[in-house]
Amino acid sequence: MDDFYSPVAEFYDLVPRAHPEGEAALRKILAEVDPSAGPVVDIGAGTGRTCRVVAEVLPSAKILACEPAPAMRAVLTHDVVADEDLRRRVTIVGEPAESVVLPDSISALILFGVLGHIGPEDRRALWDRVLPRLAPGAPVLVELLPVTRPTALPPMELAREQIGDLVYEGSLEAEPIGGDLIRMTSTWRISGEAAPTRVVRNVSEWHTFGIEDLAEETGLAGEQLTVQAGVLRAPQN
Repeated sequence: MDDFYSPVAEFYDLVPRAHPEGEAALRKILAEVDPSAGPVVDIGAGTGRTCRVVAEVLPSAKILACEPAPAMRAVLTHDVVADEDLRRRVTIVGEPAESVVLPDSISALILFGVLGHIGPEDRRALWDRVLPRLAPGAPVLVELLPVTRPTALPPMELAREQIGDLVYEGSLEAEPIGGDLIRMTSTWRISGEAAPTRVVRNVSEWHTFGIEDLAEETGLAGEQLTVQAGVLRAPQN
């Protein structure tokens, strides 16, 4: 998987602060998980926001955090090392979703903000490895873009936050580029009297689909939780 995220890693944690619905949905579903069934696997763990949620909601869970982007993984490692509880429970690996070594049994799988970067063939290969390992009733939590088919997205606000004397403003726009793909451009503007204005742009590609498409791919029951978050559930037996 290409490293789309390191160039904008410094802004990553600003977005969920502006859009907390996904984290709320994650907390609600995780509260139903039995961590004795196996580790929680967090693919695309980023800077660790989802790992911290898992650790808080499931205080006995082991967590496998997969993050291939070096800048994101550096922040994740920093946070885990600084917390004795996380250091005991969180294992950090740098392999992408396509090749990460999975535990024999998975109590929950988290795929927040990552699944659209994986093409159909690699996604099918991931399901082939994941599905037999899901514990009965285990949830697969996904966070997608709010578009299920290729379409142009006008600029929309990602976040606006003041940190010290600087204001951080982020936006996202997208355009179809063929097949199921869209090209996304995120733009971050950092301004204020403390420093010259800085603009950071980042381009990535995203395969468009929705929860219903994933339910058909996997054979699991699917449920839309928020505009962007959804859950697939393994059978109870």
